[in-house]
Amino acid sequence: MTSLTFTAVVPAAGVGKRMGSAVPKQYLKLAGKTVLEHTVGRLLAHSAIARVVVAVSREDEWFASLPLVHDERVLRVEGGRERADSVLNALEFVTSERVLVHDAARPCLAMSDLDALLTAAAQPQGAILACRVRDTMKRGDGRGAIHESVPRDELWHALTPQCFETQALRRALSAALAAGQSVTDEASAMELAGFHPLLVEGRADNIKITRPEDLALAGFFLQQLKENNQ
Repeated sequence: MTSLTFTAVVPAAGVGKRMGSAVPKQYLKLAGKTVLEHTVGRLLAHSAIARVVVAVSREDEWFASLPLVHDERVLRVEGGRERADSVLNALEFVTSERVLVHDAARPCLAMSDLDALLTAAAQPQGAILACRVRDTMKRGDGRGAIHESVPRDELWHALTPQCFETQALRRALSAALAAGQSVTDEASAMELAGFHPLLVEGRADNIKITRPEDLALAGFFLQQLKENNQ
């Protein structure tokens, strides 16, 4: 285990259109709490994480009603138009040397994965949680048919949290946005800046709630984590 203290950033300004729900997916109820409460709670349960900065949209009408607002370790800040904008805004409030960024809709984070990530991320390149691709991969032709099969050797699903040196991530995100480059996660910004983050193999049950059927699956995984003291 590392002796460093970390801040976690949770971008939560999205609306989650694919869920088809009346409220953003991070505010859907799961085992008696909102998804966001579970996510932030998992982060705060780790002794190395001293603060969580949550970036929500200016129009957000749900966060203020959560018990999270009364936790002095949680700071609400204004999010941006895209994920990268939200993370960059949140980084202005981060004073720790290193920072984690975690998806608001990933409430099933195991403490063992978090331990492994924080240990690996102590090196200059940073690190992300990821899991190996298990299925045969196909590339489409843009017309609904297969163009080719893609070898899955050394293919990984990028997960979160992703952990980097705070100032390096701030510079990388700023440069990518200024250049109009596509940034789908924090690691992609770091890669564009010349870094090669470590891949820390994590659990496949660290799912991102994206579609309606994911909510029940996340509930099952959360129960398993609780029963196994994870």
